[in-house]
Order: sequence, then C-alpha cells, then structure tokens
Amino acid sequence: MNGELFSFAGVTGGYGATTVVRGVGGAVEAGEACCVLGRNGVGKTTLMRLLTGHLPLRSGTVRLDGRPLDGLAPDQRHRLGLVYCPQDRPVFDSLSVRDNLALMGPMDAGRHAPLLAAFPILEARMAQSAGTLSGGERKILSFVRGIAETGRLLLLDEPSEGVQQENVERMAGFLREAKAAGRALLVVEQNLSFAREIADRVIVMDRGEIVLAGAAADIDEDTLAAHMHV
Repeated sequence: MNGELFSFAGVTGGYGATTVVRGVGGAVEAGEACCVLGRNGVGKTTLMRLLTGHLPLRSGTVRLDGRPLDGLAPDQRHRLGLVYCPQDRPVFDSLSVRDNLALMGPMDAGRHAPLLAAFPILEARMAQSAGTLSGGERKILSFVRGIAETGRLLLLDEPSEGVQQENVERMAGFLREAKAAGRALLVVEQNLSFAREIADRVIVMDRGEIVLAGAAADIDEDTLAAHMHV
C-alpha cells in the first residue's frame, strides 16, 4: 500500500435542517477499495454527496493526499483527481452515449476500447440518446465513463444497481485492475457478493452513523448481511 490517498473525519451534514450523516470517518489507500454498506436510507448516498462537495459539510473534514477539500466545489475536486459516479442521474440523458463518454475529453482508444469490448451494448448504441437506455445500461455507461477517466480516486454510488450479473462480474474485474494500477476506490453498494469481491476495507452505516468498520477479511459475511436487512 502507498499510504492514505483519501480520508474523511467527523463528516456531518444533510438537507436543510435535517441532519442525515453524523460524525462519519474513514480512509482508503492508493491501490485499495473501501465499500460503504448498509440498508437503504441509512445515509450512504448523502455521505457521498458530502465527500464530493455536492452538499456542504456542517462539520468534519475531507482530505485528498493530505490536502483539505473543505469548501471546494465538485468541479474543483474533480480537477484534483476525484471522479464521482452518482446513484441518481448517473448520465446526461439528453446527450448521446458517445457524447457522455467524451464529456471529460476526447475518447482514448487505449482506455475505452477494452471497456467497450466488455460492454458491447454501449458500442452498439453510440449515437443513441442516453436517456433511452435502461436503468442498468445507464449505470454501465456511468461506470465506463468513470473508469476511463484518469483520476486517482473513484467514488461509485451503487454501480451494480439494475445491472445484469455477467456485467457486474465484468465491473468487478475492471475495479480490480484499477486497484492494481494504484487507484483508490470508495464504493457504496447493496450487492454484498460484489462488494466482497473488491473490498479491502468496509464501512457499515445505520441511521447516519458508522456501526461497523474494519478490514474486509476480518468481518464475516453473515455479520455484514445482518446489517443489510431490516
């Protein structure tokens, strides 16, 4: 491992007067993945929005390479190497598949070709409006766009949601490659088997707080599963 690339501590925030996330902290090193797990509605997506600057922190700090990101807008964080694939509105529906993939710069054959070969549905629909894709296909498009970027930190919110199992397995393969290349991953997931395939660390949330955290290898599947259901 190469040391903590991304860390956050005491993160608290929410919407309006409602506090959703309270005092959450964690870290991910270069070359590893941390998966954030928990039932629906426990604050995982809100956490991601706080970490990416889409929501303001009420308290706490977020650091990339030791540099505080507090107060930086999402685009400023992106320029520093933070790539975010959100759960909601993962693509620009009015743009074509091709234009979605080229949003951050011209498509690069070296980066995009292996991804398009693995997910041929995108290759076949390059000229099609992204808004006409199925929910799972939009998630694949968002995933491919994020993986193809060169940022060192990739935050993915429910990447496997609505995606067929064979494509989930392909996603896992690309995420393992990203780790091997030294990228750091923070991944919100409901798919426990997918999370266990890629996770080096896990954070389990409930009611906006961390209830369990540690090395993925040290926490058994039954314990994790118990936190994923009411």
